[in-house]
Amino acid sequence: MFVFLLVIHAIIAALLVVVILMQKSEGGGLGMGGSPAGLMSARGAADFLSRATAVLATAFVGFSILLAVLAATRGAPAIDTSLARTPATQAPVTQPAPAPVPAANAAAPATQPADNSAVPLAR
Repeated sequence: MFVFLLVIHAIIAALLVVVILMQKSEGGGLGMGGSPAGLMSARGAADFLSRATAVLATAFVGFSILLAVLAATRGAPAIDTSLARTPATQAPVTQPAPAPVPAANAAAPATQPADNSAVPLAR
């Protein structure tokens, strides 16, 4: 039933988008432009597209609330473990041995400077 209602909800959303895009733009969005007398006139209230928008918007909000309630009361779903890693098939991880620390009084190995006498100088 949840999937059926979800499909109906998607259809209502698509119809709402289509009905909104079919309306004539008069620049009256957010209260700008247009005449205030035409807002509540009989012609403005009886317009099919505005009524369809109101009905579809109400149905969209109602279905959203209904689907939210149904999703919250469905019960705890089981955790999907199909992608879980199985560490039993892998070799156990061992910690590497720490590197030996040289004694404080041991002399550092002497390094010889590179012999640069064979390299010609660029002029």
